[in-house]
Amino acid sequence: MPRKITMADIADMAGVTKSTVSRFFNGGSVGDATRQKIQEIIREYNYEPNTFARLKARESNVAGVVVPSLNSKITSRVVTSVGRYLREQGYEALIKDSDHSIERELKNIQRLMLQNVDGILLSSITITPEHVRLLKDCPVPVVVLAQDFEQGISVTQDDYGAGRAMGRLVGESHPRRAAYLGVDESDRAVGIDRRQGVLDGLREKGVADVLTFAGDYSYQSGQHMTALALEQGPVDAIICATDRLAFGAYRVLDERGLRIPEDVSVAGFGGYDEGELLKPRLTTLKFDSYALGYLGAETLLKMVREEPVPKKQIVDYQMILGGSVNMNR
Repeated sequence: MPRKITMADIADMAGVTKSTVSRFFNGGSVGDATRQKIQEIIREYNYEPNTFARLKARESNVAGVVVPSLNSKITSRVVTSVGRYLREQGYEALIKDSDHSIERELKNIQRLMLQNVDGILLSSITITPEHVRLLKDCPVPVVVLAQDFEQGISVTQDDYGAGRAMGRLVGESHPRRAAYLGVDESDRAVGIDRRQGVLDGLREKGVADVLTFAGDYSYQSGQHMTALALEQGPVDAIICATDRLAFGAYRVLDERGLRIPEDVSVAGFGGYDEGELLKPRLTTLKFDSYALGYLGAETLLKMVREEPVPKKQIVDYQMILGGSVNMNR
């Protein structure tokens, strides 16, 4: 009995893209030789197309965009850049917010498949085996943003390298005891890679005594983790996984009468405009989020047009030196 195969398997065996196979099932334009190859594979494996394979009867000029949340500065930059590029190309963006829920994110991907979009930009919380299975049989192109996607195409940022750069910078201030305020490991890029980079960078500069905490992305979580760190004794450097967490650290340190950076250095990630309003200005690392969105959208439309694209692209980052890290120790 022939083994059960997917549309992705048919594409691999026929030497074509999944969108070509999808066009075949929807009566679109496919070359005679390709059509014959696909038909032979279907007969050999007794393949019956699922619902998704019949959805894309024609281009909709709509791209689906799945984001972790809508209240993030970084997400706002990415979505703005995506929207601008798509509009320039005659496309519209259909945006789905997952509210940091992996289950909701998977459902959002499925809903977009059913809404006849031409492709999907996925700013993923993380990549689970369920993501891999779902995306493998997706009838339209998918580009994953901000997370590595070994099984497909991604546009991402170097969270480990950025974390290491920040760890080395703060490490050069020679703190006696540091704290890292992070996020849950369900977000691999920020919760694992960025944290490990920070810890390795600090260690390279001889800083081994580091308290680590994990919370969520909120201002309140930054306050809570800072209070927890101070309860465990003197801390003279706090590195935060995001600027919003750093804003919370500023609040608590001020309430405790601790001066930045004389008593405690503070650093973040994000390059939020609000960081310039703090006194002293926040030292932070800014990813090129606009480039992330632009490259993602550009790559997706190239895939829709069946043009070659790189498997992985990495956007740059910039260190913004404020006055919140004490380099005079």
